[in-house]
Amino acid sequence: MTFHQPRLPHFATAASLVLGLTVMSTGAQAATEWDMPTPYGDRTFHTVNIREFTDDIREATDGELDITVHSNGSLIGHAEIKNSVRRGIVPMGELIMSRLANENAIYEVDSVPYLATGYEDARSLWEASRDIITEELEGQGLRLLFSVPWPPQGIYTNKALESGDDLQNLSMRAYNTSSERIAQLTGAVPTQVEVPDIPTAFSTGRVDAMITSPATGADTKAWDYLSHFNHAQLWLPKNMVIVSEKAFSRLDEATQEAVLEAAEKAEQRGWEMSRQETDDAIAILKENGIEVSEPSEALSEKLREVGETMTNEWVERAGEQGEAILEAYEKTRE
Repeated sequence: MTFHQPRLPHFATAASLVLGLTVMSTGAQAATEWDMPTPYGDRTFHTVNIREFTDDIREATDGELDITVHSNGSLIGHAEIKNSVRRGIVPMGELIMSRLANENAIYEVDSVPYLATGYEDARSLWEASRDIITEELEGQGLRLLFSVPWPPQGIYTNKALESGDDLQNLSMRAYNTSSERIAQLTGAVPTQVEVPDIPTAFSTGRVDAMITSPATGADTKAWDYLSHFNHAQLWLPKNMVIVSEKAFSRLDEATQEAVLEAAEKAEQRGWEMSRQETDDAIAILKENGIEVSEPSEALSEKLREVGETMTNEWVERAGEQGEAILEAYEKTRE
């Protein structure tokens, strides 16, 4: 991996280059350059939002903090982004939160089927879980900057789904613990495939179905390799942007404030973009020949049965932290 390394004055030391950032001599002051890996393509609204986030920081700091976004896993693969930030290889990055479920079950609270199926409930669940997730990340030297949901997750296939039995024996793309478990509980075969590889996986028969958002389907031109989308609205998983606390602490107070203000703005903007993306993406799917449907009564019954099972399993795994999140969440719905 290569980072920009400009020519330094003779009095500079190796300590000037740390945490995946570059300090550039600009007379009396120094501009800081950060590299930020993200797992999704440039057309994905998460990436669009992050580029606006970094533009806001650049503008607010008059270019004193310049963050280069490396999209589509081009700098660091999705699976390694969190640890790369933690180890100081890069100062910040984006990843889907539920990818960390094997570390702690609290990270998959937003991927429990039917726990929160709409944006209002998803927002309430996020507010109920934010503090606990923030504290968990802080224990690893990481600061949570903001989080933005994907549109509600549905099921893509090459045939209509009339009941849960139609999922049996299908090879289903799994991108986190929850999607893997739902495949198991419906009799499908979970198969891990990253977003950039989805078209090829379907074309070659590696997968027959996937649970993902309308946005991902539109972004990967799902109509080229499948025919049906069931708008099941199973859950709204979130991406999160994290920064190394060590890297953040090296910024001056004004720059830190600029980052935090831009993050707050990005979270609000991202949630609005996600809502709009749902409507736009479904329209695009329909326009390109994808048959969009709602779950039948038989399919809905099966999926809710799976959701109840997975909620109980999640609480057991998440322990006291999970119980605290659910208690806080229930209070927001009273």
